Amino acid sequence: MCDETTTGSSEVRHARGGAEGGAGSESPLQARAAFLTNWDWESVERHNRGVCERGGAQHGENPESHAGVAADWQKRFQVETFTLAETLDFLRYCHRSAPFLFYNGNTFADIGRTFSDFLFAELPTSRRRNATSTVAHYIAGVLDRESMGRILESLCRAAEHSPGDKVRTLKGSLRGVILEVLEDGRVKWRAETGSIFMGLPESLLPDD
Repeated sequence: MCDETTTGSSEVRHARGGAEGGAGSESPLQARAAFLTNWDWESVERHNRGVCERGGAQHGENPESHAGVAADWQKRFQVETFTLAETLDFLRYCHRSAPFLFYNGNTFADIGRTFSDFLFAELPTSRRRNATSTVAHYIAGVLDRESMGRILESLCRAAEHSPGDKVRTLKGSLRGVILEVLEDGRVKWRAETGSIFMGLPESLLPDD
């Protein structure tokens, strides 16, 4: 597993300023930190070995790409800071280069989840989970860059709604409009299906 330290976690937390919500705020992808400071190549190797053991697969090196990815990683590890976008692009490259025999996607997506959980720590729990899942899906090749950025920016917006605002659920399965903001902070909204729902504002995203 990774060698997590207090120093490394603190450095990631300092980058959250770019991830905090509000219209016009800087994109979370521009947050800058030493995201890989706790992950030298040996720790990446150990993590893949652990993932393989849990999955019942053989841990081993891909002779066609392992040396090149390891060298690229060590160069990246020695540089102090990168933006979140640059770091996620690099992890996606590592996954696609497949330096290990098995579970490359899991290995590099797990690394992305680890520092993203610190980066988005001030978001409500449901949004933080969706943000870290979005990061992992991008690294694994499930999402393209534009979709990832749009989702992260939506998740980081302040959860403030007014009557008439168009909204959608976090997973996008329902869309509708805000009817009323209650005194206790909950919102009443009507889905396109006609159903009326009550919930916390953090459970809804703006539907632009």
